[in-house]
Parts: sequence; C-alpha cells; structure tokens
Amino acid sequence: MDSKEFRKQAHQMVDWMADYFENITKYPVKSTVKPQEVLQQLPDKAPQEGESMDKIFNDFLNIILPGMTHWQHPNFLAYFPANTSYASILGEMITATLGAQCMIWDTSPAAAELEQRVTEWLRDAMQLPEYFSGVIQDTASTATLTALITAREKFSNFQINEHGLRNDLLRVYCSEEAHSSVEKAVKIMGLGRQSLVKIKTDSHLAMSAESLQLALEEDLKKGYKPFCVVAAIGTTGTTAVDPLQKIAKLCQSHNIWLHVDAAYAGPLLLLPEFQWMIEGINQVDSLVFNAHKWLFTNFDCSIYFVKDKDSLIKSFEILPEYLKTNSRGKVNDYRDWGVPLGRRFRALKLWFVLRNYGIKGIQQKLREHNRLAGIFAEWIKEAPNFEILAPVNMNLVCFRYFDIALSEEAVNEVNKQLMNKLNQSGEVYLTHTKIGNKIALRACFGQTYLEKKHVEFCWKSIQSWVQKTKIEQH
Repeated sequence: MDSKEFRKQAHQMVDWMADYFENITKYPVKSTVKPQEVLQQLPDKAPQEGESMDKIFNDFLNIILPGMTHWQHPNFLAYFPANTSYASILGEMITATLGAQCMIWDTSPAAAELEQRVTEWLRDAMQLPEYFSGVIQDTASTATLTALITAREKFSNFQINEHGLRNDLLRVYCSEEAHSSVEKAVKIMGLGRQSLVKIKTDSHLAMSAESLQLALEEDLKKGYKPFCVVAAIGTTGTTAVDPLQKIAKLCQSHNIWLHVDAAYAGPLLLLPEFQWMIEGINQVDSLVFNAHKWLFTNFDCSIYFVKDKDSLIKSFEILPEYLKTNSRGKVNDYRDWGVPLGRRFRALKLWFVLRNYGIKGIQQKLREHNRLAGIFAEWIKEAPNFEILAPVNMNLVCFRYFDIALSEEAVNEVNKQLMNKLNQSGEVYLTHTKIGNKIALRACFGQTYLEKKHVEFCWKSIQSWVQKTKIEQH
C-alpha cells in the first residue's frame, strides 16, 4: 500500500466511523452470533499473497462486525461505562500513526512530559493532594498490582524483591464487594489467595470499618503481617463506596499502605458534590481510576496516583546498560513506574479529550448520566412488582422484578430469564450481580451519547419483556 492508497482507504474508513456513530442504534446491542460462528468463517491458514484493503474491509463488515457487541450503543447498560468520544478516537489515530515506544523520556520526551502534565491536571481538578504523582497505566488491574507490590516492598524494606518470599505471613484486606483484580494481584505476587482477607460489608454494601478493625487485631495476635488495605470507591457490582476516613485511620494507626480502587467512580471526583467520597484522602498512599471507563477516553487509559513515588520506582526499577541515558534523574522515566517496560502514548488521547470537552463539559456529562439514572430509579420505585436492591449512588441502578406469589428461587429464575431474553433481543444489554441471595439486574447509564429517549426506550423494553416472560412462566 502506498501513500495514495492509504489516503483513499483512510478517508473511506473515517467516513464509516462517522456513519457508525450516527447509525449505531440500528445495530443489536449484544452480538447475536453463536459460538464458533465467526471462527468458522475465517480461513485456517494466513494468506500467502497480499489482499486488497477493499476485500479485507468487506470481510470486516460481513464477518467481524456481526460478532461485535456495541459498547458505544446508548442502550448498552451492562458492566460499566466504557465510553469513547470523537476527540479520543482522533488522538488514538495519531498515536497509532506515530507508533512511538514511550518507555523512557529519551524515546519520546513530549510523551513523558505530556503524561506528567495531564495527570497533574486531573489531580488538581479532582482536588487530590498535591504530593500525589501520576502515571498512566494500561488498566486498574495493573495499577492495583503495582500498588500491592510497592506496599509489600516498602513494608519489607525492599527485601522481598532481593530475597523472595520466605513464609512472610503477609496479609491484604479488601471488602467482599471488591474487584476481582485484588485477588488476582495477590495470586500473581505469590502470596496465595489465603493471604487475602475479605471484610464483611454493611447495609450499604460498603466495607465495614468495624469488621476490618477486628480482622486486623485478630491477625496481629496470630502473628500475621498486615501490609495493605484496598478500599473501593464505586464497586463494580453495586457502586458501593467504602468509608475511606474510618479505614484511613485504621491504616495509619497500624502503618498499613492504603490503596483506593476508584476505577469506576473516580471521574466523579471532578464534581464538588462527590468530594465526600474521599474524606480521609490525606492518609491514602495510592489511588487509581480508569479514564477509559467514564471519562470519554477509549481503552486503555488508567490513571494511577501515588504518594511515595520513590518507593514505587525503587520497587520496579532495573537499569540494564542499554537503557542508561544522560537524562536519567532529571525527568520521569515511566518504565520504572509499573510492570511493563514498553508503554503506549496514552496521554495524547486523554489530552485531546480534556481540551475538547474542558472540565465543565465533562462535569455536565457526568451530572446528566447521574440524573438519567435517577429518573430510571424513580420509574422502578413507582412500578408494581419492581424494586431497587442497592443504594443508587451514581449512574448505576440495581433492581429486579418480583412477585410475592413466587419463591425467592423462582424470582431469581424469572430475572435471569428476563435478562437473557432482553439481551438476546438486541434491544438492550443488561448484566447482573447477586446481593445476598437475590439476583439483581444492573442498568448502568454512562454512554457518551446517551439521552433521555434511550432511557425511556430501555424501560419500555424491560416492561415488555417482563410481560412476555410472565406469560411463558404461566
């Protein structure tokens, strides 16, 4: 492909991208293909001769696209927001064009310095402490692993990196509702799943500080070594917010690293009315949130803040001869700030988004999503045979259909059927969680181009499929 052909194909594909967003509601939200259906349409062997981009793109449209679930669809209510925006896409296109390997300052000075500046912008706009240093990780899972390793090394005076684990009886604590990435990090670190203590939650599904205190005291008596607590701001299941101030006091009194997982709800810290979520932030050691969840920046772009950057760097730095530079010590070499050596230029798309929307534009979007979730929650409360199962803290509504004539088990089954049939219809996409012994349907309102008409359509679709499911039950 030469420059002329590239220009032609790029223009055609950008036109398709614009058309995709304009016509996205014409697609089924969740892919309706059957298992192996896409695979069976793909040749067993790679082509020996090059093929035209026209043919390749035609196969994309006819084979790949039908197998895609449309996360940017305004009726995508599943999992969590994973939104993008025109500005982010343009930034990603330029990043792909540059093809830069941004592992150290010398490999692309502008990438390193832009990353420093945009994380400072967000830190200040979110009213986080000025001593926090920011770095862009790929995901919150990586950031949490980074936090736990740094906490471990600081606790052991960096001896575990040197000599390895030696039956150290280390303990990590999180709530029962914490993200699975905490457990995965503990396993990757070689501590073992039994080193993770899951703390009971209160009536709001947030970590019980009292239960945490008891767990810490009991473990210390038994000779265990608590070194890290992971608190959640906006759990994935129900958007529960752990009592940070109480947890922070406990961590401070026991000299324990406190990491905050705000992967989902972190962007809400841009709103003054949500600053209550980080009361006690001055005792926090690290915090992560995903710009690729609810900040209109496409995956992957996770913002990690750390109080003690020297301990972070000491935990991860390795300096082979081929990476030594004259600029070392004068600049941020972000390859020392986490797990991977290789790093993408993620800061560019985030910079595009922050400048294109402005903080006020982002605030307006976030408030609108919360408002629409509140409207949907009111419809649920007013409707017969529906109920809210968890506090509506932000843009997520956990609800269910119920019938007092049915057993709890039967109600759970009806809700599973309702969700499955609704998802299969392609009209709306919901996921679920379990609260106690109750199946809760989750409706998450966070797509970039979501409007009230889409919320109304979702509610009507849910009601319609309830009637169909009830008829089938009878």
